[in-house]
Formats: sequence, C-alpha cells, structure tokens
Amino acid sequence: MANSTSGFIGLAAALAMTLSGSLVQAAEVVIYNASDSVNSALVAAFKAKHPGIDVKFVSGSTGPITERAIAEKGNPQADVVYLVNNDALEQLKQAGVFEPYAPKASKIAADFREPDGFYTKHFATTMCMVVNKDRLAQKKLPMPTTWEDLIKPVYAKEISLPSPLKSGTGGAILTTFVDAFGWPFVENLNENVYQYADGGSGGAELASVGEIAIGLSFDTTCYKLKSAGRPVEIVFGRITPNITEGGGLVAGGPNPKEGKIFLDFMASDDAAKVLGKVVGATAVPGHGLVDLSQITLWKMRRPVDVPEFRKAFASRILKQ
Repeated sequence: MANSTSGFIGLAAALAMTLSGSLVQAAEVVIYNASDSVNSALVAAFKAKHPGIDVKFVSGSTGPITERAIAEKGNPQADVVYLVNNDALEQLKQAGVFEPYAPKASKIAADFREPDGFYTKHFATTMCMVVNKDRLAQKKLPMPTTWEDLIKPVYAKEISLPSPLKSGTGGAILTTFVDAFGWPFVENLNENVYQYADGGSGGAELASVGEIAIGLSFDTTCYKLKSAGRPVEIVFGRITPNITEGGGLVAGGPNPKEGKIFLDFMASDDAAKVLGKVVGATAVPGHGLVDLSQITLWKMRRPVDVPEFRKAFASRILKQ
C-alpha cells in the first residue's frame, strides 16, 4: 500500500511539474511590424491556422521599428521583423539583426527571395498612372503608354504626383526615374507638373475628378479609383517603380521555432490570400490586384540615399 501511495504521489508530482513546465514554456512568437492594419489581418489568419501559438507584436513605422531591432541586437526581443521595405530589410541584414532562414514549402517567386536567405519579400507596391479619359478627349491629348511620354510638351501642367519630400510613393517614383533616366528627365517632367501632392494618393485623386489628365500613384489607389466608376484608365509605364516589403528571422530571438513557423506561414498561399486583399502584388503568384507577369519591376542600379535625394530634389527641382 505504501509503495502504491508513494508511486501515486510521485506520478502526481511529475504530472504537476510537466503541466507547470508547459505553462511556463507556452508557445509564443514576438513580431515587430511596420503596418498595423496589414499585420492584424495576417495575425488573425496565422492564429486560425496555429491556435496553440500566442502572437505578440509591436507596430510602428519602418524607421523606428528598424532602429529598435538594431538597438536590441545584443539582447533580441523579437523573433521576426516584417512588413518593412526593401531598404530597411537590407539595413537589418547589414546590421546583423537577421539570420538566414529559408521558409519551408515556400510558394514565393524566386525574384522575391534574398540570395543569401537573410530575408524574404512578401509583396510589392507598384506605381502607375491614373489617366482621365474625359480630360484627354476634352484637351485632345494622346493616351500615355510609357513614363517617357510624360515629358512631352503636350502634357504641360496636366500631371500631378506625390512630393518625394513628404511621400514614400513620390520618393519611389522619382528615385526610379533618376536611376533609369537621370536628373534631366525629372527636370523635364517638372515642366509638366501641375502640383506635387502631400500624400501618395493626391495626384491620382486630382486626375480621377478631371482637374488634370494624369496622376501618378500606387496600385491600390489606382484600382480603387477605377473600381469607383471614375472615367480613368490605369497605365503601367514601360518599367515599373516599386517598393517591396518583407521580413526575416531575428538572430538569437527568444522563440526561434515559432518565428520560423510564422515565416513558413508568410511564404504560403494562406498568407498570400490575405495579402492579396490589401496590397497590389503578392510575392506568391496568383494573388493581388497586379499581375507581375504583365509588368517589369525596376531593380535599382544604384543605392539611394533618401535624405541626399530629397536635398537634391529641393535644390534642383523646387528652386527652379
């Protein structure tokens, strides 16, 4: 009887320790992200697929999130940093924040995978023109088909685009133009600019109501205006300025197993279905508004120093 009682007590103690250990080591993943609305939708889908993993996240804009992850490198608090742009991804890699990880069963197209495996891009925001067909007819203007068309004198004061001093969209468009065509192209384009908008959608909005003929913006705005029944066409130039965003596994993060599971999810069709509702072009083919097989994403040939570019734009363009 004593042996039986002793065995029972020992089993109960072992069970208590097991339960206690499982509570202490409950699965969780800590995520830093730079897009709260997109993150919330993705986290909901991830938790539905992995209900046993608790998700904790910190949201903010790209700069502060990137700076925080770099500052914590000696004592990482996050497992994954994602939804940050391509410049931030490279900055995090160079700072030693990321460690290589290739997601399992990845559906992501090869062009979106960093060659050394330090990060994966999950989607692209592509830049396009919103062209008002009624305004073209009224002014007897031709439909533009390439970015190069926009410097033709016929479009004088008929173009609006976001200011690169206030908008990431404007910065992506104009740094691409400088990279592909040089500053003289931007100077010639400026001759046709009616207004530099404060936000990424401002120029497209002006075009959609017919105040100007052509507004430059990003894909989701362009498609939103067209689907609202405005008399507009969406035109992608011969090359496509873009911003890509993605994420990577934090080196030495507190929950590496769960971090890898989250990045596996981000490389799946399940995540792409969520992203396809809120972004222009997903890295997993077959989702999103934009068919990447029909456009050519421009890959920057020269590194961009954004503060220096803004200074150059202000001195070369705004002071003309």
